[in-house]
Amino acid sequence: MADLIIRPATEADLPAVGSVTVEAYRVDGFLDGTDDYADHLADAASRFRDAELLVAVDGASGEVLGSVTVVLPGTHYAEISRQGELEFRMLAVAASARGRGVGEALVRAVLERARAAGVSHVVLSSSEKMLAAHRLYERLGFTRLPERDWAPLPGVNLVAYAYGMPL
Repeated sequence: MADLIIRPATEADLPAVGSVTVEAYRVDGFLDGTDDYADHLADAASRFRDAELLVAVDGASGEVLGSVTVVLPGTHYAEISRQGELEFRMLAVAASARGRGVGEALVRAVLERARAAGVSHVVLSSSEKMLAAHRLYERLGFTRLPERDWAPLPGVNLVAYAYGMPL
């Protein structure tokens, strides 16, 4: 997508990042009206402070179309990563930008970060219900990592994926 720019988020992007992330999860049916996770998703400022937050922006308008949080093992947002791995979380694409390659571009940017850092794998957890995301990950070469599947809350089942970096 020629008019898409992937770059580190700035403080000015944070309101839009929070809004796009909540919108993406809500549109896909992964949030309900009583879900406290929406507050966590909206808190882009914490992700900006405690992790690396990447944004996809429209090259012409500067509009934030999506974001992803990149984390190192042992840090605040890490869930399943281990030494020598990079993890990403909260991949989100605005409903209006779906089908334009935004999610794929963000994942590819994470893979480039991993290559540059010399890590062996990129890992992630995803709700078992996020089938469209799973198709994207598998198309890009991620494989299931069932030994790291987990449930942060009763009834919330997360499946793990890994991408092995070429030697």
